[in-house]
Amino acid sequence: MSLPERLVVFAHGKESGPWGTKITRLAEVAKRRDYAVISPDYSHSHDPHQRLRELHALAPKASCSLVLVGSSMGGYVSAMACAQLRPQALFLMAPALYFPGWEEEPQGIPALCSVVHGWRDDIVPVERGLRFAQRHRAALHLLDSDHGLNDQLDMLALLFDELLLRASARGAA
Repeated sequence: MSLPERLVVFAHGKESGPWGTKITRLAEVAKRRDYAVISPDYSHSHDPHQRLRELHALAPKASCSLVLVGSSMGGYVSAMACAQLRPQALFLMAPALYFPGWEEEPQGIPALCSVVHGWRDDIVPVERGLRFAQRHRAALHLLDSDHGLNDQLDMLALLFDELLLRASARGAA
């Protein structure tokens, strides 16, 4: 089986599933940009380290551009997977980083990285997104939203499309 030229790999949050509202919307954006899309189902485990092991075992690859996308706990999984998977881009939504038991600093974060967080997030404090963005010089987008960001689907789609456009340009260079 040949590698896709461009691939987006989604990682859903702790309480959601592989094809929730945000992932479904962002998958449409990715497909319009000629990216293949996969969204593994991690709902059988609430252990972020188990989810990370499963993503590593899946070992997704692309010949040109691999993009990891994560929401909440999936943001932790996607960020932590960067060291091994070496994506061209990373898109994090309300990433559940720096919690006790999983507070290690992600490594191998690509230069093309965007973080979107809601000012009113009562699950993952906005300071977590700020901390990650500052440490990794990531683009940071703070929106008037809660943890789910579901009232900001149009903005998420716009920000994600811009990241994919840039990732495709880098991959072609």
